[in-house]
Amino acid sequence: MNNFIVRTITAVFFVAAIVSSFLRPEAMILLFALVTGLTIWEFTGLVNDREGVAVNQMISTVAGVYFFLAMAGFCSGMTPPAVFVPYLVTLIYLMVSELYLKQEDPVHDWAYTMMGQLYIAVPFSLLNVLAFQSDAEGIHYVWTIPLSVFVFLWINDAGAYICGSLLGRHKLFPRISPGKSWEGSIGGGILVILVALAIPHLLPLIMSPSSFHLPLSSIEFVGLGLVVVIFGTWGDLVESLFKRTLGIKDSGHILPGHGGMLDRFDSTLMAVPAAVVYLYTLTAF
Repeated sequence: MNNFIVRTITAVFFVAAIVSSFLRPEAMILLFALVTGLTIWEFTGLVNDREGVAVNQMISTVAGVYFFLAMAGFCSGMTPPAVFVPYLVTLIYLMVSELYLKQEDPVHDWAYTMMGQLYIAVPFSLLNVLAFQSDAEGIHYVWTIPLSVFVFLWINDAGAYICGSLLGRHKLFPRISPGKSWEGSIGGGILVILVALAIPHLLPLIMSPSSFHLPLSSIEFVGLGLVVVIFGTWGDLVESLFKRTLGIKDSGHILPGHGGMLDRFDSTLMAVPAAVVYLYTLTAF
């Protein structure tokens, strides 16, 4: 019971922090820059515990945070493309430095260093692509899309847990995550579809129409919800495979009752890039 209370309190603060941060672009940028840094720091710490691996934890973390901030500046129209040059120089340094460090397995160092950027820094940075939309009038901050991604992930998790607990019989991926079932995943997906259909009708009832912008129709929101469900589930499974490979139960202990940053944002790391692809596909066709 004590663990349940701790998990509940942490979850409430976690959701409140994310929801409130999206209401202001500055708050969103600051929060997820911090999240990016903490997640890369956690990831590099985990892989450095492997024999023969020595990733530069500090430089990798700073590079990931800088990339997030650079994307925020570029997507919001505040900075030119040249803002990415220091990041590219840092990546070159991380590659070339292995020539002089005489590490036991430089290939593993390179692989884990770049994985931290590709697996963590890039997905979080793509939140800026979802949040800053451009049209003929300029660039606008649109919080409804990135926040919807998180809402869909939370609804899917809750629905999958409830339906899986009540109806779960067939394992979704027993080799990696024995606790997940097809029934739970389908139940979570159906719940997300219902929420996606309701969003365009509910928001005007609880907020002033002038305080938000809905760039998607109900059907397009359903498509976004399904994309988030599918890729969010894969993201969860990818992190489970990562932890099984390392032989650990939780990626960390920074979030009481919920484990580490990777444990909390595993679904996000796959869902956000997929959401970006989905939205660009809509605009293309």
